[in-house]
Amino acid sequence: MKKQFFKSSLLCLSITSLLFLGCEKAPSSIQQDLSQDCNCETEAYHGSSAGTPTKGNLYGRDITYSKVDGLNVWEGDILLTDEQVQSLESQDRGTISTIASHVWPNKTVVWKFKTGLDQATKDKWNAAKAHWEAQTNVEFKVRTNEADYVQVIKGSGCYSYIGRIGGRQDLSIGSGCSTGNAIHEIGHAIGMYHEHTRTDRDNDVTVLFQNITAGYEHNFYVCSNCTANGTLDFGSIMMYGSYSFSKNGQPTITKIDGSTFNVQRNGLSANDIGIVATKY
Repeated sequence: MKKQFFKSSLLCLSITSLLFLGCEKAPSSIQQDLSQDCNCETEAYHGSSAGTPTKGNLYGRDITYSKVDGLNVWEGDILLTDEQVQSLESQDRGTISTIASHVWPNKTVVWKFKTGLDQATKDKWNAAKAHWEAQTNVEFKVRTNEADYVQVIKGSGCYSYIGRIGGRQDLSIGSGCSTGNAIHEIGHAIGMYHEHTRTDRDNDVTVLFQNITAGYEHNFYVCSNCTANGTLDFGSIMMYGSYSFSKNGQPTITKIDGSTFNVQRNGLSANDIGIVATKY
């Protein structure tokens, strides 16, 4: 890890001073609100409909994704290329892609803003990017002429491709998306998966499919033939909250004892940081 985002010795008098004065503290106690506009909603591509559930094969594992507006949308906010959903190459899946070609070379994500992007969206990206650089070895470089790069846009929701796909790949910070949501989407862009779909998740959570909005049930399917590293992390930036995609205000996912938990979009957890360190 290159540096610490927060110094525990520095007293922060308020959330405002934390955001604008750059107070720092140790990664093991990341609790700060990086975005005061956080609505704590689960990230998603907001298409014209829920789309058509479609079976696919992602690196040797069966998946169900949505075909909507000409895009392949997996688990709500992950975009997949046509080549990815037909891939038969197998990998061991923890919470980060282990396919070498998906990792950004030299631990560096190349990126650019879409022409005409508004300043508020730029600010959210810059804050999220700074958090990643502070907490991990991942670096970010503004594109000059590189072939593979992330283009930051303001699309219909918060969404990203998974890992480096080759060529241009859009990452959306749409209306209502917070800095925390942007941190989550950067996680996808470097290869991180959702925490709640890990194979062993039923040891820790119960999914209540009867409460999930129609057409989005497959966002909660366990990833078949997948392995998982460590134990489920309720504090992960990549974890759904108890009311994600609820159709009736009732929980869609609870702890195994029936209790609910909040979505965490303040920053990378210690476990997230450790997972990223295995590849970067």
